[in-house]
Amino acid sequence: MESTQLVILSGLVIGLVYGAVGLLSGFCLMSSMRGFLAEGDGRLVRTYALAIAVAIAASQLLAGSGTVDLGKSIYLQPSFSPAVLFLGGLLFGYGMVLSNGCGARALVLLGRGNLRSFVVVTVLAIAAQMTLKGLIAPGRIALVQATQTTVAANSLPSLLATLGLTESHSRPLAAAATIVALILFAFAHPAFRRAPGQIVAGIIVGLLVAGGWLVTGYLGADDFNPVPVTSLTFVAPIADSLQYAMLSTGLTLNFGIATVAGVFAGSLVTALATGRFKLEGYSSPRHMLRSATGAALMGIGGVMAFGCSIGQGLTGVSTLALGSFVAVAGILLGTAAGLRGALRVQPLQAAEADQRAA
Repeated sequence: MESTQLVILSGLVIGLVYGAVGLLSGFCLMSSMRGFLAEGDGRLVRTYALAIAVAIAASQLLAGSGTVDLGKSIYLQPSFSPAVLFLGGLLFGYGMVLSNGCGARALVLLGRGNLRSFVVVTVLAIAAQMTLKGLIAPGRIALVQATQTTVAANSLPSLLATLGLTESHSRPLAAAATIVALILFAFAHPAFRRAPGQIVAGIIVGLLVAGGWLVTGYLGADDFNPVPVTSLTFVAPIADSLQYAMLSTGLTLNFGIATVAGVFAGSLVTALATGRFKLEGYSSPRHMLRSATGAALMGIGGVMAFGCSIGQGLTGVSTLALGSFVAVAGILLGTAAGLRGALRVQPLQAAEADQRAA
């Protein structure tokens, strides 16, 4: 089997596993933040933290051993725009609240029969493609060029290296400090310690991120036909998947498209096997408008931020890239703004009741 075919097949398998785990565990940053900030349930956010810790540990192990060169990924470039990354994160985070989930979660729910997610996935794909290559692309490029900066240190290890540490010391030190903080945060919560399903889900998702790096950075390292070094991310791959579905004769399959297909298929099979499949739709035109608006913000913001709550929140952070931490800060702040405070997105039932009363 050629390396490209092996990468595509592996992407499909990784997607299948993520789709099944995502459906069974409810893995989602927006749900995690809602439970943590609004409902007082911190289990899901601990699952997310554990997934990050595992992703960092496994990914840095691959990088430290020389198996995968994470420096070839989009996250560890010498020049980037912190302002655009942060703004994109803000838009994505707020859009995630409007749509009640990120792009990855929408794929999982679509496999379960949630037709609202079909609208979210489609609008997100169109908005992302417009921002990548379409009408919005010139504005994005101009903004990046105006704010782009070249930094001496683009990751936590390289930042520590400026203090005089060698890479052999700075990488494990930065990774260990981050991993310990995340694990302490996760397991300090008694309810999380009593939730083995959530613990297993966090470990599996973290390992899937490292699996993506291994597949594209090692198995796909073909001098004659190399593939981009990447892992789990969903905004650009969802956009590519829609384009591939429309114009497959002019395009080629890649790891991202295979992963998107795998997530949907994994969720669908799991939903049918466990009796969770159920067709659902919108409750009102207002509901649909809010959901589509959120999807558009996620598509635009995800491209600007170089990733989503998975693409930056897990995959980007697993490289310890400083730009990823900036993007994640924007995503978290945008999500928090949508859940609490003056810009809070009003629960749909209450909003519709207010509209009827008026």
